[in-house]
Amino acid sequence: MGRAKEFDTESVLRKATAVFGAYGYEGTSLTVLLNELGIARQSLYDTYGTKHDLFVSALKFYIQQKTEAGIQLLNECTSVRQGMEQLFNEAVNVLTDEERRNECFIINSAVEQAPQNHEIADFIQASNKQMEDTFLAALIRGHRNGEFNHAEHELPGISRFLNYSRLSLTFTAKSGANTEVLRELVRTTLRVLN
Repeated sequence: MGRAKEFDTESVLRKATAVFGAYGYEGTSLTVLLNELGIARQSLYDTYGTKHDLFVSALKFYIQQKTEAGIQLLNECTSVRQGMEQLFNEAVNVLTDEERRNECFIINSAVEQAPQNHEIADFIQASNKQMEDTFLAALIRGHRNGEFNHAEHELPGISRFLNYSRLSLTFTAKSGANTEVLRELVRTTLRVLN
C-alpha cells in the first residue's frame, strides 16, 4: 500500500509558479526547486514527473486560475467599463505585490518555452482565445447597453488589443516599471473604450 502524499499539491503548484517566475525555467535548478517547494525529489517525480512536467502543470494551473477569475469578473459585472477597470487594476495590484508578483512572471518563462514546446504554445493560444472571446462578449454587451459607441465590427480588434495589453503588463513589471508607470499604461489602454 502506497503512502499518502504529505503535501498539498495545489500549494506546491502555487509555489512552483513563483519559483519558475523568479528564476525562469532555465534558471531554476532542481535543487532550488526542491528547496523552495519543500518536497523530496522522489515526491516530485512521483507526483509531477520531470521538472518540465511540473513547469507545464504549474503554468496551466496559473493560467486557468487567472483566466477563470477574469471570465467570472467580466461575465458578472454590471458595468462592463468598471469590470474592465477592475480586471486591469487588479493585475497591477498583483504585479506590485512582492508576495504575489513572481507567480505572474511564469508567463515570461512560458513565452520563452513556447517556440520549442507545442503543448505550451497551444495552451497559451487557447487561453488567449478564451480571454479574447470573453472581452468580446463583454464589449458586445456594453455596446448593446450603450456603454460604448464603437461600431460592432471594431469590437473583435479591441478585444484582442485589451487581452494583449493585459498580458504586456507582466513583461513591463518584470522589466522594472514602477506602480505609477503600470497605472498609466492601464489608463492609456482603457481609453480605447472611450
